[in-house]
Amino acid sequence: MIYNKQDIEGFDRVTKLKIMNSVTGIKPANLIGTINNKGQSNLAIFSSIVHLGSSPALLGFITRPQTAEVGHTIANIQENEVYTINHIHQDFIKNAHYTSGKFDVDTSEFKRCNLTEEYIEDFKAPFVKESNFKIGMRFVEAIDIKHNETKLIIGEIEKLIFPDDAMVDGDIDLEATESIGISGLNSYYSLKKVAKHPYVRIDEVPDF
Repeated sequence: MIYNKQDIEGFDRVTKLKIMNSVTGIKPANLIGTINNKGQSNLAIFSSIVHLGSSPALLGFITRPQTAEVGHTIANIQENEVYTINHIHQDFIKNAHYTSGKFDVDTSEFKRCNLTEEYIEDFKAPFVKESNFKIGMRFVEAIDIKHNETKLIIGEIEKLIFPDDAMVDGDIDLEATESIGISGLNSYYSLKKVAKHPYVRIDEVPDF
């Protein structure tokens, strides 16, 4: 099956959204937790989170164009400069999925989707208690992507929380964390480790 640009532009809106969100393959499924200065929490599912660097430890994610209905996550991040990233696990996929709804700014997706706010130490933004892999982030910068009016939000990791048994030989075993992946808008996948290879050094590359 081959689609050219004209074919792609001819897809109806929902079909186009589903296909374009699937072409990169399985992506990490995460919930981003934020809070505003009035104490109103917000929770939203994202599949666009990417590693940007290890020193400093930077992660990025893409936000949709802001409107009155969407954009609560970035508004809260810009207000408080902290947020959390929480892996989604199989036992609360359904709850996590429905945080994508366009809820009113006064509605907390934590409460509406039956997920629990968790505040750890002095970190202001709420974590998802049900998640066993949590990341506390501090906002660094927002980069405008002019072509489609989205933004790349860049943050630095300040707190990292995951199960002790997920650290294996100095590496994180994502299968052990029971984190799940997402493709398109609404398809979820379990993760299974199928191979592990050493860090690549040129003099150790095998003959294929």
